[in-house]
Amino acid sequence: MMPAKPQCQKSELKLTHSIVEISQDGKHLSLFRGFLKISEGEQEIARIPLDSISAVLVNCYQANLSQNIMLACADEGIPIILCGTNHQPKATLLPVVSHHKQAGNLQAQLSSSKPLAKQLWKQLIQAKITGQHQVLEKTATTKGERLLDMASKVKSGDPDNLEAQAARYYWQLLMGVEFTRNQDAEGANALLNYGYTILHATVARAVVACGLHPSLGVHHQNRLNAFCLVSDLMEPYRPIVDYSVLGLVQAGKIEITRETKQELVNLMQAEVRIAGEYSSVSNAILKTTQSLVKSFNDDEADLLLPKSVIPK
Repeated sequence: MMPAKPQCQKSELKLTHSIVEISQDGKHLSLFRGFLKISEGEQEIARIPLDSISAVLVNCYQANLSQNIMLACADEGIPIILCGTNHQPKATLLPVVSHHKQAGNLQAQLSSSKPLAKQLWKQLIQAKITGQHQVLEKTATTKGERLLDMASKVKSGDPDNLEAQAARYYWQLLMGVEFTRNQDAEGANALLNYGYTILHATVARAVVACGLHPSLGVHHQNRLNAFCLVSDLMEPYRPIVDYSVLGLVQAGKIEITRETKQELVNLMQAEVRIAGEYSSVSNAILKTTQSLVKSFNDDEADLLLPKSVIPK
């Protein structure tokens, strides 16, 4: 019997650029000969090769996942993200071991010094604020030159919290003075939540693929956050999501729909400039994470970060 080709029925299953989303109740996910098999009752909806999947989003109230498919996803380094009602990740299943040098990389991560962590955070925040300026330069009437000045003044560890100062300035120019970033709100906020969830899944996979522990951040240290390092590494890539969401809002697409979700998923395959060349966002994130491993091992902050967050 030939394997069934990946397919979608109605709007219940999305498979775009290796992100599989389960958004309606009643689906059963299981393993079949190297494929993720999705069924509803006795009816098979799709079979998707595991090696083509970068993440599985469970964004509904009721879905069944067999132990075999969860173990297979762990073997392949595929994160399974369980989303809440606000489209943000509530839990993530990741493998315990996924890299042949995990022990050495984890030891380097654990033994990294505070001064190194502060320098790494400085580089991440400088890149984030610079990216925010690029978004304003491309989209806003007020170009936000003040952000470049802020980026140049970020010190080791960002003791002046220029990240927060830049965010307040940035959001008002980008979305208007009435806009408030609220994770529980609808409209643009819900779109941002969903885009950041896609980004979170992509970064989480890169972190585990590089043999690092996602809960050991260089800056975020919240005991209730099992993905502090993921939160850290997301920062310079957030403006890419912001730029895409602004485009959706300006086009009148302010609801979470099949179309807007697909546009945000596709963003991970958009090309940005890093290390002197253009790479997909997902590959750029991997390069940044690999450079973090090198920084830990060399005890020197030297991150590869996107030079342009405006997709090619």
